[in-house]
This record gives sequence, structure tokens and C-alpha cells, in this order.
Amino acid sequence: MLLPLFFFFFLLHLHLSSSSISFPDFQIIDVLQPPLTVTETLPDFNSTHFSDESNSKYTLRLLHRDKFPSVTYRNHNHRLHARMRRDTDRVSAILRRISGKVVASSDSRYEVNDFGSDVVSGMDQGSGEYFVRIGVGSPPRDQYMVIDSGSDMVWVQCQPCKLCYKQSDPVFDPAKSGSYTGVSCGSSVCDRIENSGCHSGGCRYEVMYGDGSYTKGTLALETLTFAKTVVRNVAMGCGHRNRGMFIGAAGLLGIGGGSMSFVGQLSGQTGGAFGYCLVSRGTESTGSLVFGREALPVGASWVPLVRNPRAPSFYYVGLKGLGVGGIRIPLPDGIFDLTETGDGGVVMDTGTAVTRLPTGAYAAFRDGFKSQTANLPRASGVSIFDTCYDLSGFVSVRVPTVSFYFTEGPVLTLPARNFLMPVDDSGTYCFAFAASPTGLSIIGNIQQEGIQVSFDGANGFVGFGPNVC
Repeated sequence: MLLPLFFFFFLLHLHLSSSSISFPDFQIIDVLQPPLTVTETLPDFNSTHFSDESNSKYTLRLLHRDKFPSVTYRNHNHRLHARMRRDTDRVSAILRRISGKVVASSDSRYEVNDFGSDVVSGMDQGSGEYFVRIGVGSPPRDQYMVIDSGSDMVWVQCQPCKLCYKQSDPVFDPAKSGSYTGVSCGSSVCDRIENSGCHSGGCRYEVMYGDGSYTKGTLALETLTFAKTVVRNVAMGCGHRNRGMFIGAAGLLGIGGGSMSFVGQLSGQTGGAFGYCLVSRGTESTGSLVFGREALPVGASWVPLVRNPRAPSFYYVGLKGLGVGGIRIPLPDGIFDLTETGDGGVVMDTGTAVTRLPTGAYAAFRDGFKSQTANLPRASGVSIFDTCYDLSGFVSVRVPTVSFYFTEGPVLTLPARNFLMPVDDSGTYCFAFAASPTGLSIIGNIQQEGIQVSFDGANGFVGFGPNVC
């Protein structure tokens, strides 16, 4: 089978060291009009769960938010602006969590006062971008749950529901589960919850999200089922008061770096190993989420994880530079470093769509791209994007590559669709990066799409490749 040209470049760049090879400087991409249909259909998850028990690797499918039938848009432009509003909210919420302060957004248009599952993309703030289908309780009741790499909580809406938003499946009733066990106030599990309390001897929890969404309820131990794999005694919030825009999902599966996330709770069995491959926009395929040591691929390019004690939930990576067209962009030393006080640094996030870079780094990066695309007709900025092109008269275009230079040598060169994206139905494409209002950088899911991303928590590394999806 022949791979698309940009996939070939991606594979080549992951396998070879930047110090010993001269990478191709340009990619040829087809100019495709966005699909006119703006209502998606939900895939049959009963037939798409899969596991590889012979290798102790269990995989679930990931679904993009826009696949939910309840999510509709008037046109492509409506879809884009809704997504960017959510994205701005998400970035603002991350900045508040890390800094403890309200940070004004630079996106002025949208200012804000071994187990596995397939991944579905979901895009509202509070909902994250991608969803998995998981069985909750005994017998298992299938529920859609948001995955969030920046969260350390697992929770679902529960009966009796004093205040619940609309979800696509019946609300989970713990009274009908033979494996549901409440957690007492004196339990060590309750002590690990950041906002916990006590009511009638039971552990209560509360989680607030950046857009005003929240979940409040009782902490319990429950059984979760992934395809044929049963995971018992998972500490899970049973939310009786929940508010927010969770787009049909029953709750959230936190896969952050803290001890109460699903990854943290299984660290003794999996060593904190998991990986995902996020579905590409506009395709009929689903992505995947995999847990277990067998999820770690041979041949990946590994980058050290960096720990921020101020924000232990987030996965920080060491980034040293940026490149365009095979030319490294001159940037101040340490512009991406995490400081001793926990400021700056680079976070990988499944819930943020567009990669954010410190203003100075973004401006130099953008200008480097513009200088090598001077032959392409420009278009006015759209939404949070200030560098756009009118490609309506083209069948294909030649564009410079875009690369991340990571700590200890690995270079990740992106497929063209991960940095030049269509924003309307008329052939307008934009450079899919934006400035951060602070020194924090965030590598978003648009830039991660179609790339196998693996986390080795026990040894402190994140890997890219060697496969595409």
C-alpha cells in the first residue's frame, strides 16, 4: 500500500536524528474542500471495541465530539468558530489552574471572564475533545466518557440525579450495580481528593471546570469494563449534581499524571504506560486509547517528560526549538523552559485543539512560515488565526515543513494537514498555531492527530511514532 507523501515524510523524520540527516524541506499537499455535511453519525461501538489479550494490551476506540448526532452546525464556518471559542476557554482554564490567577486571553475574539478504548473527538470546553465508550458497574452499563490528559478524576453522572445535564445514555444507577461500594470519610482514598468533604460518613467530592461546569457527588469504588477486560475497585466520582457542556457524555475519564487519574490508579499494573492515536479531522476512522506496557512501541522517538510540582496532572515535555522548511528558527535560549517556580514550559494536552506558543516564539515561527510561502495568495485572518491563504484556485500546493526540536535530539516533523487547516467551504487555509498570553506553551490535538503518542510514566518519557493512524 502506498502511503500519502506527508505520511512518508513523517515516518522518515521520526526515525532519523536531526544531527545526521538533512530532512526534506517541503511537502506537496492536495487542496481539498471541507465536506458540506456538518452532521455526523455515531459509529457502532459495540462492534468496534477490541483487545489483544495475548499481548496484555487492551485497546478502545476514540471518537471525536463531532461524531455525536446531537452536535450540528449550520456550515463549516459555524463549526470552526464554535471550536475556537471552546479552545480559548480551555486554554484560559489551564492557565488559571497552573498559575492560580485569571489570565486574559490573547484570542481577543473569544475572551473568557494494559487496557484500551477507541477515542472519539469531543470539543466543548468542559467536555474535552475525545470520547471513549466504557462499561460502568456490574453488570456493565455502557457510557460515553470524555478523556482528559489534564484531569485526575474519574466520574459519571449518577441517580438519584438532583441536577444533571442531558447525556446520550441512561444515567448510571448505582443501586443496580452489584460492585458499587461507597468510600468512607476516613479512607486514604478520600484524603487523596483535592476538594473532598464528609456527609453521613461518606466521602464527598467536588470538581469545578474553567467554564463554570462542575460535578459534585459521592466518591465510590466501582468496576469499569473495557471490551473484555474488567478493572475492579476504581475510585470514581458518582455525580448527583452536574452542570456543563459535556455533549452527551456521561462523565470524564481523567488520564492525567496524578495518583487519582485512571492512569495513576493502575500504575502498579501498567507502570503508568498508555498511548493514544487521535483521529484525524474529516475522516470516518476512529482513534485509539491503549493501556499497559505492551502499548509502548519499539522504534518510537522518546522525549523526556518534565515534572511541574505546581501542576502534577499535566504532561510537560522538553522543547528546544522550532523549524520551518528545514531551517531552525532563531529563538532566545530557554524560551520553552519550565522555571523553578513552575512557570512556562510545554504541556501536551488532548483537550486543547490549537498549539499555543509564547508570543515571541509564535511571531518568529509564523514569520518564518510566511517568508517561505510568499508565493501563495494571502487571505484575511479567521478566528484566532492571523496567517491564512486563499487556495481556492489550486489543486495542490507546495508548503514548507514544520518541525518541533525536542530535548535530547528527536525532531518531530508534522504532516501538512496538522499545521495548515481548512477554515471554511471556500478554500481558505490557515496556519494552525496561535500565541499564548503567558510563557506557557501547549501542544494541541490538531498537531497530534494521526500520530502514535505513547507515555512511559515509570521511566518518564513520551514517545512519538513509529506508526501513523
